[in-house]
Amino acid sequence: MSLTDVRAPRLFSGPHLPLVLGVIALVTLGAFENRAIGTALPTMVREFDALGSFGLANAAPNASYLVSLAIAGLWADRRGPIPALRAGAITFALAQLLVGTAQGMPMVVAGRLLSGLAEGLLDVALMVLVARALPAVLRPRMFSLFAAMWILPSVLGPFVTGLVTERFGWRWVFIGAVTLVVPSWLLLQPAMRLSAQAIAPERTQKQADELEAWRAALPWAFVASVALFTLTLAGDQLEGHRLVAGLAIPLSLVILGLAAVRVMPRGTFVARRGFPAVVAVRGLGGAAFAGTGAYLPLLLTLRHDFSPSRAGITLSITGVSWAFGSWLQGRDHGLQRVSVLRIGLTLMTTGLAVTSLLAWSDSADWAGLIGWTFAGVGMGLSWSSLSVLTLDLSDAGNSGRNASASQMAGSMSIATALAISGTLLALNAADPGPWVFGTIITASAVLALAALATSHRVRPAPADGH
Repeated sequence: MSLTDVRAPRLFSGPHLPLVLGVIALVTLGAFENRAIGTALPTMVREFDALGSFGLANAAPNASYLVSLAIAGLWADRRGPIPALRAGAITFALAQLLVGTAQGMPMVVAGRLLSGLAEGLLDVALMVLVARALPAVLRPRMFSLFAAMWILPSVLGPFVTGLVTERFGWRWVFIGAVTLVVPSWLLLQPAMRLSAQAIAPERTQKQADELEAWRAALPWAFVASVALFTLTLAGDQLEGHRLVAGLAIPLSLVILGLAAVRVMPRGTFVARRGFPAVVAVRGLGGAAFAGTGAYLPLLLTLRHDFSPSRAGITLSITGVSWAFGSWLQGRDHGLQRVSVLRIGLTLMTTGLAVTSLLAWSDSADWAGLIGWTFAGVGMGLSWSSLSVLTLDLSDAGNSGRNASASQMAGSMSIATALAISGTLLALNAADPGPWVFGTIITASAVLALAALATSHRVRPAPADGH
């Protein structure tokens, strides 16, 4: 073994080990909570005799998540990642306690709002902490771990939640999660101390102006949050209240678009070279993948006569293939980051095109699922690469805001894609023919192709100084 090999930094050894274990614990905990609520919520609404609150409880975290992302980005850049991380962990624990001790659906909805708030704080703070505590060479591998930590919760989460709910009651699913926050927090202490001791660089006038501009945009993040919340609820109510929902959906989309212009980095909507193009590609790619994944179980059930359990195979494929693609991007393959991104987007575009066979053909079950597998691998390659590029194109003064903007772009574009495709499906709910699902998946493939066509612009122009 050469001296270079001995000195090469590693994730699971030396000073980086506590950070890695702490991040793994927090991400896994959040993933289990995400999967647990979907399993436990039907039991909760039946117990409280509040079936009408099901959509509200599902939509609540989306509303608080966007606002939380905007606040966390500003907070992390002004004070470092530690205060936001601490607030996120405390808020997560409070959210689980509130849901676990709920005496009615209002408490559950309040807990869900806090969950979205905690998720935004933790997502941004952990990303900034990784940027400050890990050398750049280890960041791709760290982000591959982020994706891998969703496999176990995706596979075992529903089963474990169902088992605990049946044996002990759904409350213990959430109360038990609180006890795991403390060890996760303790593991992060060494990295947090190093981050706190780091001397913040002198802020330039340009950086100060950008920080002030982001602070001024915070109210628009709240507007986007309300529009997103309304959009989600209107989509759920379209079939029963067609007139009201039919007015609310386009109005919410317009307001969401106006708010997005205010909160996204300047140049995002024209994919200006550098970080704005990264944000644009993330928005297009996220909408493309989620726009198909949300409807595959329903498509397999209606068009291919899959049982609910068999149709759920798409969720397993998503988790495993995404994690595999993310693992691949973290390997030392000798490719430039932009090349890895473009390979991922190519796989996603091709995979989605093949997946559309599930809609257009009655006898393309396995071909379509294989296509979805390739799309998942492509998503893993590209999504993690975009996270790495976000930090590569950031500095200590704007990494929080850039991480926030990147996450917000994905969240808003996915919500928009789901609202539009959900409206199309609801309008044809009586007989959703092949063309409905085919249109949704084909449109997703076109969005992925647009992301691929834009991806060459993530390389900053020489004048940008990166």
